[in-house]
Amino acid sequence: MDTLNVNPTRMELTNLKRKLATARRGHKLLKDKRDELMRRFMEMVRENKALRKRVEEKIAHANAHMALARSVMGDAEIEAALMIPMQQMEVDIAEKNVMSVLIPQYTASLRSSDAADIYPYGFAFTSSELDGAVRYLSDILPELLQLAELEKSCQLMAAEIEKTRRRVNALEHVMIPQYAETIRYITMKLDENERGNTTRIMKVKDMMLKEARQHTDA
Repeated sequence: MDTLNVNPTRMELTNLKRKLATARRGHKLLKDKRDELMRRFMEMVRENKALRKRVEEKIAHANAHMALARSVMGDAEIEAALMIPMQQMEVDIAEKNVMSVLIPQYTASLRSSDAADIYPYGFAFTSSELDGAVRYLSDILPELLQLAELEKSCQLMAAEIEKTRRRVNALEHVMIPQYAETIRYITMKLDENERGNTTRIMKVKDMMLKEARQHTDA
């Protein structure tokens, strides 16, 4: 592992030790965040899978009713019956913060609370199969919104997990080892300088003692 390009001084050593301690704390926090994100992500994936299965089953029922309605009424009559809807739906989009991830929240509201308003036609000239198809589709709408919310949330959570994983890896395999290696290098340099200074001091002391003895002998 390469060391950082720094001067081997005691001040730099202190700074690097502080940075290493901060990096290790950040690494632990990010690992905890990544693990919690993974746990919540897997919960969402399981919920999404179950909801998608239910929605697909209901859509299959709606399609079956619509196919029967076409066989009885014909496409032109169905199109005329559904041309002017009586019910309207608005979707409010909000956001919820989950582990620093802003996931969407969709809330649907209907213009009318009358359940019969889902049928934009009279019942005298239409097939009961068309009624069934419309009812199934109306019942599916809230779950479709929930499914869209879940799938978008899963995408956002997956992106955050990947970003957090890269940061954890950068700290674990690059920054922390680099800080540690640089600290070892500076420590060795300082120890080496200290030993050199001690040796020089001892040599000076020996020279001074030698000169003192020579003056005494003289």
